[in-house]
Amino acid sequence: MKVRKHFYFSGRVQGVGFRYQATRLARGLGLTGWVLNLWDGRVEMEAQGEEVLVWDLITALHKQPYIQIEDMAVADRPLDETESGFQMAN
Repeated sequence: MKVRKHFYFSGRVQGVGFRYQATRLARGLGLTGWVLNLWDGRVEMEAQGEEVLVWDLITALHKQPYIQIEDMAVADRPLDETESGFQMAN
């Protein structure tokens, strides 16, 4: 089933390649969405695709060297059928 999830990550998530890895992994899984750094040190992300693949992305991020996710908030969002690709925002 196709889903769209909105995430906030905290921990050691900025300055460690989080956005790069999220983008690389999401594209490899065929997901759409975006990822960006927030002013308060967290990372915000939306990912859309098959639910199992969205969770595969999260699992892969937890396994990345240097990245240390200490807390993660997740919420459902409506699908965006017009979106194409996964973008890394500044």
